[in-house]
Amino acid sequence: MPNGDYRAVIERLRPGAAEPGEIVHLDGRVLGRHEGVLRYTVGQRRGLGLGGLEEPLFVVRLDAERRQVIVGPREALLAREVRLREVNWLGDGPLGGEGEVLARVRSTRRPVPALLRPTEAGAAVTLLSPEEGVAPGQACVLYETEGTRVLGGGWIGRAAPVGP
Repeated sequence: MPNGDYRAVIERLRPGAAEPGEIVHLDGRVLGRHEGVLRYTVGQRRGLGLGGLEEPLFVVRLDAERRQVIVGPREALLAREVRLREVNWLGDGPLGGEGEVLARVRSTRRPVPALLRPTEAGAAVTLLSPEEGVAPGQACVLYETEGTRVLGGGWIGRAAPVGP
């Protein structure tokens, strides 16, 4: 980023991310328009330009291909199952069967108890208490249950919302 223009970099990596599109509720209603998904982050509440609605809405997902900002209630930000890719394992021995770990899915939050199991594409982390605002592209760091040693981590590829 020689000139500090992160939007130009994102536009090269994700064509269409700077293009205007729709703000869509999880239930499918189109609520408004935006000036590019790259201007939004998962968990964002302010600056959506959707005043006058009964319920507060949060960005729950960004779809650069469809140029959509998907919004919903705060509960829609909760995730329990997190899929990791490009896992870097530092623990003793290979990443084996299911085991208990502490997982940090947001840099500003404390690690939480979780179950870890390997998958063909990386690993699956089941958070014992749902976490808010988990988004693809963020890092997930795994610690031993005492929280003193890093076991490894990976990039979040997908986060499954809590729900039916």
